[in-house]
Amino acid sequence: MKKIRDNSLSNLLIDKKVCVMGLGYVGLTLAVTLADVGFEVLGVEIRDDVLKLLRSGKPHFFEPGLKGRLESVIYSSKLKLSKKIVRSFNADVYIITVGTPIDSSNNVNKKMINNVCREISDFIKDDNLIILRSTVEVGTTKKIKHYFKKRKKHIQISFCPERTIEGKAMIELRSLPQIVGAETLEVALRVSQFFSFITPTVVRVSSNETAELIKLVDNCQRDVHFGLSNEIAEISDKFGVSCHEVIKSGSLGYPRTDLPMPGPVGGPCLEKDSFILKNGLKKYNYFPSIIMSSRETNLQQPKKSVELLKTFSNKYFKSCPEGITLAGLAFKGNPETDDLRGSMFKPILEEIRKKFKNSIITLYDKLVNINNLKNDLKVSNYKFTNSLEESFEDSSLYIICNNHNEFSSMPVTVLTKKMKTPGLLFDYWNNFSNQKIHFPKGIKYIGLGEIGKNLKALY
Repeated sequence: MKKIRDNSLSNLLIDKKVCVMGLGYVGLTLAVTLADVGFEVLGVEIRDDVLKLLRSGKPHFFEPGLKGRLESVIYSSKLKLSKKIVRSFNADVYIITVGTPIDSSNNVNKKMINNVCREISDFIKDDNLIILRSTVEVGTTKKIKHYFKKRKKHIQISFCPERTIEGKAMIELRSLPQIVGAETLEVALRVSQFFSFITPTVVRVSSNETAELIKLVDNCQRDVHFGLSNEIAEISDKFGVSCHEVIKSGSLGYPRTDLPMPGPVGGPCLEKDSFILKNGLKKYNYFPSIIMSSRETNLQQPKKSVELLKTFSNKYFKSCPEGITLAGLAFKGNPETDDLRGSMFKPILEEIRKKFKNSIITLYDKLVNINNLKNDLKVSNYKFTNSLEESFEDSSLYIICNNHNEFSSMPVTVLTKKMKTPGLLFDYWNNFSNQKIHFPKGIKYIGLGEIGKNLKALY
């Protein structure tokens, strides 16, 4: 009789038990994916409110495809949850996914990573594998390894950056190539085997420092790309031409121009990774000028754009617009998310409050929980709504802040009829700049990089 091979995960893999430290966006999506393919996973999270939600099968943030899989792995006990590491779990692998925020001086806060390392050191066994997934300064993984060496533990360590985007994490975790940084072939092969159970392609690089730099470069290049487009928007305003026309017409059928449309650039990664790279280069007395110039361009965009919007409004409205709506509050809209971390609507709102002091502010987002928004802003003296139609009512100045698909597909001529006249629809994402739309009488539409052109027409 032919022997039947057992190809189940438990018989193919040495590392079966995984402890994921931190169940934020990166940690939870990874923990659920690992549990979903058959690993035994312990998710460690210090926030009681988050643990309570997760134990009931509810994620504490919106991510397509996550809720159903979370419910499944909680029900099957493949994913267990705890506030601290459980000794009886006897983990083979520890994955560190806690955040690395920057402070008001743009220095990296390593407190959470240090706390996690201290906790792991109380449970670590010889030959355990530690995978660092948090975004860090180059050289951090090596420092962590020395930390455990001091405790006379023989461990293997690897840096494997998170590469997914919010809104597609559950798909991309299973499809994107996984970068594996390691100092030895032995560690590289072990980590490569581990990740091969969730993704078909593993890219081994020669050191942890290389993998750390890849993560930072990935995000910095996007920041630079957007920074150039945002600078072109500023330049177009100076010359009084349409930025949309410059970029779209210049790239049509021409293979050597590949620029995104301008827009607010923020989020939990792009707002900080340039600073993380810059800080790691200080000891080499090197300043990444192109990267930091682009970051500064993107940071200054809310202030400069609102200043120009105010100049136009003074001519267009004659007086301060009574109602102003900011729509699309999450840091991005496509793919959709409810994440407010690093959202550029916040500095836009700050500048609006400075320039339009007497206006009534309405805040709209399709997904963002209103209570979470109030807590995040620490104020409640605005109007809040999750209704697109309501957001247009009684608004004189309507500002589209993120690139959610609902804005490009909305019945804009119908909705703008709800606005007061004169009314202005200002769009940071140029959704309708290339369309010959006849807006209702008294309503004007302007995209980012088109204010100068429209201001010119008023003189």
